[in-house]
Amino acid sequence: MSYQLPPLPYDFDALEPAIDAQTVEIHYNKHHAGYLKKLNAALDPFPELAAKPIEEILMNLNQVPDSIRTGVRNNGGGYFNHMIYWSIFSPYGGGKPVGNLSQAIDATFGGFSDFQQEFEKAGLSRFGSGWVWLSRNGNDSLVIHSTPNQDTPLASGIHPILGFDVWEHAYYLKYQNKRGEYLSNLWQIINWQEAENRFLAK
Repeated sequence: MSYQLPPLPYDFDALEPAIDAQTVEIHYNKHHAGYLKKLNAALDPFPELAAKPIEEILMNLNQVPDSIRTGVRNNGGGYFNHMIYWSIFSPYGGGKPVGNLSQAIDATFGGFSDFQQEFEKAGLSRFGSGWVWLSRNGNDSLVIHSTPNQDTPLASGIHPILGFDVWEHAYYLKYQNKRGEYLSNLWQIINWQEAENRFLAK
């Protein structure tokens, strides 16, 4: 059974002005769908592997056959990372974290504004293409980190809560080289309830 592309939970133009409609459409229909197509092609000769949840595969890449491991790492990571990316945004988002996540952010980073600054700094510091993450590590504490290309926190055994895509295709049509402006505007559309759900998930 092939993996499927989850439908976007909003229209292409719903995230404007933070992310423009053309970028969302291309990013979803071309980039995200492209990772999915290549992932399914790589796994096609290995139906027993393709039957597993993508999270399980990415957490155990050493168990993926050598012949497809790089393809699964890149395209499986791209498929999974983008599912998080789309899910943490909402046209009704913004504001501040809620619930247990809010308390954990305050306790770990000293407050929401300090967390935002550290998160954006990590996104700006990622050289080339990649992602910046807020994740929950093995002892249930929060960590801000970045990964190159389409690598995912799951491969390091940590649980992603928020992920901002800092590949140029995620922002270049609207922001050109202004990655910092793109990152700062994404707070306007964060679905903090979804982030809370991800923080609480085991």
